[in-house]
Amino acid sequence: MIRFGTGGWRAIIGDDFTKANVQLLTYAVAKKMKDDGAGKNGFVIGYDRRFLAEEATMWAAEVMAGMGIHCRVIRKGSPTPLIMYAVKKDNLDYGMAVTASHNPAIYNGIKLFMKGGRDADEILTGEIEKYIEKCESEEIPVISYKEGLQKGIIEEITPMNSYIDSILASINVEAIKERNLRIVLDPMFGVSKTALQMILLTCRCDLDVIHERRDTLFGGRLPAPNSKTLASLTNFVEENKCDIGIATDGDADRLGVIDDKAEFLHPNKILVLLYYYLIKVKGWKGPAVRNIATTHLLDKIVHDSGEECHEVPVGFKHISSKMVETNAVIGGESSGGLTVRGHIQGKDGIYAASLLVEMIAVTGRKLSEIYDEITAKYGTYEMTEVDFSFSRERKGEITKLLLEDKLLPDFDLEIEKVSYIDGCKVYFKNGGWIIGRFSGTEPLIRIFCEMPTTEEAEKTSRVLEEFLGLS
Repeated sequence: MIRFGTGGWRAIIGDDFTKANVQLLTYAVAKKMKDDGAGKNGFVIGYDRRFLAEEATMWAAEVMAGMGIHCRVIRKGSPTPLIMYAVKKDNLDYGMAVTASHNPAIYNGIKLFMKGGRDADEILTGEIEKYIEKCESEEIPVISYKEGLQKGIIEEITPMNSYIDSILASINVEAIKERNLRIVLDPMFGVSKTALQMILLTCRCDLDVIHERRDTLFGGRLPAPNSKTLASLTNFVEENKCDIGIATDGDADRLGVIDDKAEFLHPNKILVLLYYYLIKVKGWKGPAVRNIATTHLLDKIVHDSGEECHEVPVGFKHISSKMVETNAVIGGESSGGLTVRGHIQGKDGIYAASLLVEMIAVTGRKLSEIYDEITAKYGTYEMTEVDFSFSRERKGEITKLLLEDKLLPDFDLEIEKVSYIDGCKVYFKNGGWIIGRFSGTEPLIRIFCEMPTTEEAEKTSRVLEEFLGLS
């Protein structure tokens, strides 16, 4: 069964990620497009550098061509935000990225996009799943990729220049030029190099790039920019006294940062810094959106600005939808994805990185200095995150205990409220919180906890871990 999680459909290569399943999913999307009258507008698809990603893109394009739908293909490896930009720019109803984002190298997958360049919402993915069930026994029509190109029903496109120009037009290039910033970029063997390198060099930054080649094993690391995977970037920043180190995940929709002190800047801090900059320095106005496992420090800044911070379940589709609904300035998540009003309605690590560079240039201050200013005014918030794998039996036991019987351990803290909109989140009266939820992309249960200090967060997290029998 093909099922969509919080970040699209992901599966182990050779297990469920197969040619048959890729074509079945694409056939279901094509049939829905036909039924909705969206087929006449065409379709766009791109891919990252994962194993079989290019081949899977061709398999999908052959199905679209077989269904008589004009299919635009972005070749040579595409950042997911570039594909979303193409959907928005060409006013298409649907688009697709072949990627498993930050998942381990044994995975590949597909992300679907809807009108405006947004992540497909639960309504759309639910409908696609129903189409898949109906189509499983049908013969899927295909036209070979070569024949499709000859007939013009498959078209290879290169929207990269337009995408780069759109970012350059929205940042203060002249301010960045004046600073001659020293920057190092780590694409993590993914697809951000071309776009970010061009943007930063246009802004006359002194740029170095590491881990730029294609490696379908991602150097033996998880292609997720976090404190554990960015050791090389951290060392480079420290040894070369860089102003900032920038990393993006495998498909470039998530961002990781090493600051001027050669310290990992948690995505929570990036989100806070950018909202603070957009509101306090650039003079923007509007609310913010974050998922249920993201810092409440953002709430303090938002409320201080007279705005509202909206909390949504995990999955960027929820952030995108709420941003459209509320005209929010920024939306983000603690895993490194964020989006800003006026750009695409989805995660873009390339645009976020460009804004951070602009912030350093315009303010003339270091990232660490700006964040210290924020915490001096609003207080400190520290988050811990731990992941646990589980058996099918253990998942059932945890689900019953936490989500059905709704039992909680004694946290030795006064509880304000409990939410079950996505897992189980406990809000404490001291401003801290803890959440336990099952991952929508991997067989894991994740526990996030935020408190004034790391020690308090670790202590509170252990209480829940022991209660659930995870440690």
